[in-house]
Amino acid sequence: MSYRLSLLDKSPIAEHETAQDALLRTLQLAQQAENWGYHRFWIAEHHNTSQLASPSPELLIAWILGQTRRIRVGSGGVMLQHYSPYKVAENFNLLANLAPGRVDLGVGKAPGGLPLSTRALQQGVNPEEKGRFADQLAQLDNWLSLTPDESADESLVATPLAPVQAERFLLGASLESATLAASLDWHFVYAAHLNGDKTLLRDVVTRWQQLSRRDTLVAVQVIVAETQAQADTLAQQVEVWGVELANGQKVSVASEAQGQAFARQAGSPAVRIARRESAIIAGTPEKVRAGLDGLHQQFGIDEFIIDTPVAEGRARLTSLLLLAQAVAQTQTLQEVAG
Repeated sequence: MSYRLSLLDKSPIAEHETAQDALLRTLQLAQQAENWGYHRFWIAEHHNTSQLASPSPELLIAWILGQTRRIRVGSGGVMLQHYSPYKVAENFNLLANLAPGRVDLGVGKAPGGLPLSTRALQQGVNPEEKGRFADQLAQLDNWLSLTPDESADESLVATPLAPVQAERFLLGASLESATLAASLDWHFVYAAHLNGDKTLLRDVVTRWQQLSRRDTLVAVQVIVAETQAQADTLAQQVEVWGVELANGQKVSVASEAQGQAFARQAGSPAVRIARRESAIIAGTPEKVRAGLDGLHQQFGIDEFIIDTPVAEGRARLTSLLLLAQAVAQTQTLQEVAG
């Protein structure tokens, strides 16, 4: 029984902390994750929130790449709807030149914030010229796929072209997203940390495995503590709410108040704002390891992207250290037994 562990970090700002405190802890966590054996370290993108300090994953990726040696570093993900695919390709080609073989480009379909920040990010953008998300993703794939032999003096290229291109991942929680990733031969990450519905997970992962030979990656929320009571206390502080608007838009937010604010800012009535059943795997190292083992066996998961939704720095570091130790110990024992 073997699977990889990777991390998704949002640079959360704990009570009585500054954004600088949160960012320094993100760097510390990336460096520790490398020592603990995690495979990748990804930065999320969130806008216009005082709780998170990560609106620009590309900047943090460059900073972390320069202060780590082995771990892959990337975005989880760039919210492509806000940006020119050409500019995203330039950014990640540049990063891939700075650290060949260590850069991941994860792309998400969500806005990464409420409608006020979306409108500010997309000011002056013509929606018809921008096209559908699938069109933007195809453009991005094209820019990233160009090679020096295909570029001429008069052609448009997302320079600097990289000798080892960034790995490409689409993040999503739908059959549509899995199908789109497979059609472009991208990696796909099922976002169970935002939607932990087991039936949907089964359906999407099954579709993915039918369409692609690439690995099965799933993002999950995990909290590990020395005792079950400590883990439960931390988990009770985490909420995920699903919002459905009359205009058809669907998003995930962190509170009912955020859901109501999203509807107001979007200018569309909320058809449904409901708290989703917690999908957090919380407990002692042994319990959490058993939970991941079960998902691995049931769904054929090759890699877990771990999101630990705890703002307090010491508790987050402890959680991820305990998880890495528990999984490594089990896999070492299995290798010896094999």
